[in-house]
Amino acid sequence: MNTLYDSDTFIVNHLLPAAEEEAQADRPMLLRHGFEIVDKHTGREVYLDGAWAELFQRRLLEWQRVTPTQEEVEDTLAQYAGLAQTPIHVH
Repeated sequence: MNTLYDSDTFIVNHLLPAAEEEAQADRPMLLRHGFEIVDKHTGREVYLDGAWAELFQRRLLEWQRVTPTQEEVEDTLAQYAGLAQTPIHVH
């Protein structure tokens, strides 16, 4: 897991699939990459994979080409966070 963004409002993590040699029979293996967006204010997170992850990846690539302001990043993340239903539990 790589943290891509961390502000007072959001955290964005990129989760990568496990390498075959890391896979264990008794544990589930992440088969494809995805993004976790955590809204710190609501204590909820959304996990993007599949088509949603690909759309978000395109946004990240665009941000590498044309650097956004922090406000633009936060506005975009707020839109995705609107999908968040899963409460965050600290272990």
